[in-house]
Amino acid sequence: MKIAFACDPLSGFNLKKDSTYAMMREAFKRGHELYAFQHADIMIHEGRVSATASHIVLTGDTGAWYRVEQTEQQSLSLFDVVVERTDPPFDMEYVYATHLLELAVTQGARVWNHPAAIRNHNEKLAITGFTQFTAPTLVSCDPSHVRAFHAEHRDIILKPLDGMGGMGVFRVRDDAMNLGAIIETLTDNGRRTIMAQRYIPEIIHGDKRVLLIDGAVVPYCLARVPQAGEVRGNLAAGGTGIAMPLSERERAIAETLAPVLRARGLMLVGLDIIGQYLTEINVTSPTCFQEIMQQTACDVAALFVDALERATH
Repeated sequence: MKIAFACDPLSGFNLKKDSTYAMMREAFKRGHELYAFQHADIMIHEGRVSATASHIVLTGDTGAWYRVEQTEQQSLSLFDVVVERTDPPFDMEYVYATHLLELAVTQGARVWNHPAAIRNHNEKLAITGFTQFTAPTLVSCDPSHVRAFHAEHRDIILKPLDGMGGMGVFRVRDDAMNLGAIIETLTDNGRRTIMAQRYIPEIIHGDKRVLLIDGAVVPYCLARVPQAGEVRGNLAAGGTGIAMPLSERERAIAETLAPVLRARGLMLVGLDIIGQYLTEINVTSPTCFQEIMQQTACDVAALFVDALERATH
C-alpha cells in the first residue's frame, strides 16, 4: 500500500512516545510505502485536491530516523489511504484542512479519520451524546450558570472546549477560591462557551486512555496518573503513564461507543475515562500507542495497521 500521513513535521517526533511514528514503523516493516505531508502542503487546483508529499524510508537510526526519497505534488486519491494525524490546536486552519480533505474523499481518496467526522466532533462536547456514562456536566458561557453549577456540586472542574493536553483546566473546591477570576478568564467575560464537570476523586488513580481501532476495543488502557499537587493526568502536564487491563466498566463504555463512532467514520478514537465516567472522546490524533506497547504484550500499532489493510481490501 501507499500510505500518506498528514502530520506535524517529522523532525519534531519523539521516537520513544510518538504514536504516529509507531504506526509508520509497523507499516514500513510490512513493506508499505510511506509518505508524509502537512496541512499547509494541501491545495486545490482546478477543482482537484493534491498535496506536496514526501516519500520517506525509515533508516533504523534514532538520530536520522527517516530519509526523504522524493517530494512531489500528488493527488490524494492516488494513495491507498491518508492517515490524518495532525495534532491540535483545532483552529480555523485545521477546519479548512478538513474541508480540503473532505473534497478529496469525494474524488476517491480514503482518509481516516474521516475529515467531516473530525470537524463535526468536538472532543469535549461529544460526551454529551452519551450521558449514561458521564458525570454531571454543564456547557455554557453564562457566568451565572457556572456559579449555580458550582453551588450545586461544590467541587468542580472547568475547562475550555478547544484545549489539549490539559491546558486551561482548573479545579474549584468548596471554598470557591478564585471562581470568579477563573470564569472571567475561561469565558472571556461571558463570550466563550466552556465546560464544567463535577470533580471525580478517582483521578488520583489515573485518567484512563482507552483506544478504539476500527470499532474494536484495545484490551489495555493507559492510566495517566497526576503528579503531586496536580488535577490533570495528561502526560503533557507531567502525568505518569501506567498500562493496565480494562476494568469491567471501562470495557462496557468502550464497547457501547465503538460501533457508534466507527459508523461515523472514526477509525481511531481515544476515550478518556476517570473512575466510572467518560470525560472526553478524542479523534484528532489519539496517542498512547507506545506506552501501552512498551508495558504490555499488546502491539497497538500492529492492530492499527491491520485495520488499515482491511479497509483497503
